[in-house]
Amino acid sequence: MFNLLIKGGPVMIPIILGSIFGLAIVLERLWVFRSLKSINNHEFAQKIFRVIKSNNFSEALELCEKNIYFPIAAVLKIGIERRSLAPERLEKVLEQVGNNQIHKLEKYLGFLATIIAIEPLLGFLGTITGLIRAFMSWEHAGANITVNALAGGIYEAMITTAAGLIVAIPLYLIYNYFINRIKYVANDLNNYAIQLIEILSEGKSWQLSDKK
Repeated sequence: MFNLLIKGGPVMIPIILGSIFGLAIVLERLWVFRSLKSINNHEFAQKIFRVIKSNNFSEALELCEKNIYFPIAAVLKIGIERRSLAPERLEKVLEQVGNNQIHKLEKYLGFLATIIAIEPLLGFLGTITGLIRAFMSWEHAGANITVNALAGGIYEAMITTAAGLIVAIPLYLIYNYFINRIKYVANDLNNYAIQLIEILSEGKSWQLSDKK
């Protein structure tokens, strides 16, 4: 394996560095998304809603604070704290909070997408430099050209192309997994934010009716 990397030429250096950075991002994001599974969004939201319906806002805030590192808890906490706002205004506030939580989940993914795009291009660059090297050997040797003289350039051309694709393809699949997970979380945050607004609005209606 080491000999193959050497035969790939200097272009293999950025390809390997890209694979290392890509793997680091993947492992870090996998840990983040794995931690999200430790809370059931539906069960947590329904528990908060039940507490709110009993007008125990302090308990609801306490539950959210204990789980503040989860996006659903962060969004519901802000909603409860800003419950005095008009529904239209509260919806915009929760939308902004939800977007901030999604941005946190998207951390480093832009860099990962760049690595995925660049790796095959580096592979193709290695193909070109390898072919140039092979043709230069041919030009230099002339009629005395041998397979061994061409082998170095051809090795460089093929190895770099393969290496770029080997790095990019699995990273691309994992990147799409991250994007789908983020869409799922975003949909959850939107749905439960709307439910929270409706519950808070109903609570205000009940309070007005009791006063009358």
